[in-house]
Amino acid sequence: MDLTTILITLGIAFLITVLLSPIFIPLLRRLKFGQSIREEGPKSHINKSGTPTMGGLMIVLSIIITATIMTYKVLGGNVSYEFWLLVFVLFGYGLLGFLDDYIKVVMKRNLGLNSKQKMLGQIVIALIFYFILRANDFSTYIQIPGTELSFDFGWFYAVLIVVMLVGASNAVNLTDGLDGLLAGTAAIAFGAYAIIAMYQGTHSEVAIFSLAVVGALLGFLVFNAHPAKVFMGDTGSLALGGAIAAVAILTKTEILLVIIGGIFVIETLSVIIQVISFKTTGKRIFKMSPLHHHYELIGWSEWRVVTTFWLIGLVFAVLGIYIEVGLN
Repeated sequence: MDLTTILITLGIAFLITVLLSPIFIPLLRRLKFGQSIREEGPKSHINKSGTPTMGGLMIVLSIIITATIMTYKVLGGNVSYEFWLLVFVLFGYGLLGFLDDYIKVVMKRNLGLNSKQKMLGQIVIALIFYFILRANDFSTYIQIPGTELSFDFGWFYAVLIVVMLVGASNAVNLTDGLDGLLAGTAAIAFGAYAIIAMYQGTHSEVAIFSLAVVGALLGFLVFNAHPAKVFMGDTGSLALGGAIAAVAILTKTEILLVIIGGIFVIETLSVIIQVISFKTTGKRIFKMSPLHHHYELIGWSEWRVVTTFWLIGLVFAVLGIYIEVGLN
């Protein structure tokens, strides 16, 4: 893939999001699709109440339009099932997130879909993804990053896919708690996967899709950076989480996702550790979880937390690229 294609893909996605935002944001505000702030959250977040949410609609729309245009431009009629699988996962998890957001902001149920409903939807989408892969003779081998070692998971690969898609969508969702935090860390992670897909040379659809995500997120950051004028909501976070897991699976870098998505892993672990500690000892390890709230409560500014997490995410992304590209 040449530099011109890369820049055009990034540019189209960026511009679509930037141009849609001045239309969508006032519309979301008129529809009263405003963010509800949890009472137990940091007090500094109270002033965010009412900020338009469900901005993930713009992100998903921009990605699909850009990826479709550029994939057909580059590959013509040779578009493989991988492209449509990525669109299916992005749209499917985005729709699930939209339902969750809609229930929160329109029906005024602050928790949205209950945990069982959300989990069922995530699992169903993951299983459909798996069966389509297997129908196309997709390999069930898992390779150890940076080595020639690989193992055949057989039927257990279905379990792995469900765990990855459900786990990643929830982990990314947990990270969406500060202005620009998720948009920036996700753009970095998808940028790493775009480089990996281009290096592999056999996943042009995945590379174009990942570049479209990066462009859309950079465009969204124009309006989502502190102080945010719009939030992506579960519509965006669940879609991005499912999509990054799908990208990792299609590029056969399943294990590497733990490194490239290191920020999402850390955020999730902070919640798990907090819950286990409180239930077993009655004490909290962190002032609040996910981890980004802990740093807010010890006095860090929101912008300092976000930029620090971006930097750590960049380190993880570079490490992941080095393992996949530099050691192979």
